[in-house]
Amino acid sequence: MTLSVKFWGVRGSIACPSVDHIKYGGNTSCIEINASGRRLVLDAGTGIRGLGKEFLKDDVKDVRILLTHTHWDHINGFPFFVPAYDPSRSLHILAGHLDGEESIQNVLATQMDNPMFPVPLSAMQAKMTFEDFEAGEAIDIFDDVHVRTAPLNHPNGSTGFRIEHKGSAVCYVTDTEHVPGQMDQNILGLIEGADLVIYDSTYTEEEFPSKIGWGHSTWNEGVKLCKAANVKSMAIFHHDPEHTDDFMDDIAVQAKAVWDGTFIAREGEVLVYGDD
Repeated sequence: MTLSVKFWGVRGSIACPSVDHIKYGGNTSCIEINASGRRLVLDAGTGIRGLGKEFLKDDVKDVRILLTHTHWDHINGFPFFVPAYDPSRSLHILAGHLDGEESIQNVLATQMDNPMFPVPLSAMQAKMTFEDFEAGEAIDIFDDVHVRTAPLNHPNGSTGFRIEHKGSAVCYVTDTEHVPGQMDQNILGLIEGADLVIYDSTYTEEEFPSKIGWGHSTWNEGVKLCKAANVKSMAIFHHDPEHTDDFMDDIAVQAKAVWDGTFIAREGEVLVYGDD
């Protein structure tokens, strides 16, 4: 029984398809979780377009999408998710950051409304259900796939996720800003003992002071959290568009020197946990 992770989009802020972003990838946030054949999607950035084509190829009928939040780089691939247009498929979309002020269905519909997009949400003919929850709640997403959540420090809110299956745990903690000198207790409680933490490492320590209030963190802070919480490995994630492949190669060396459990998330990479 395995829990696998595939990175379909690892970039933050805006997609950057250029020759300087080939090695690590230019698509924005989207991760596929495969829990012994049950497919779960984390975020719907531009990377979800390729994932949708993969789901058609594998004839995946039941899709669950967990959204950290609804800033554009995390949802602007959703209108291009082809399975959503197929009436033979089911789509369940969940978000926990809206605090009752708005619904996830309305937010996604607005993104696809005139004059922003020519195809409305109603054109998606899959059996679609939308669920708003409160960050901090636990969700049984499938019978043997359990999800814990936590609120993150980000403008307009964001949600961290811990996906557990058959003794393995993967955590997705992106779009969160740390307070220097203070470990985020919400995150520590979420990631304790996890096999993998995918962590918002948008900025370097040198860049961070001028970006306070923008809602992002550093790999250095992620390492502190992961080591304190006895995490086995950490993926450096949500790469700044200005960070080229050469820049990311340098970060990889720096991070490994601090903690061998770190690596740079790379588009197309697959990681497997548990027993096959």
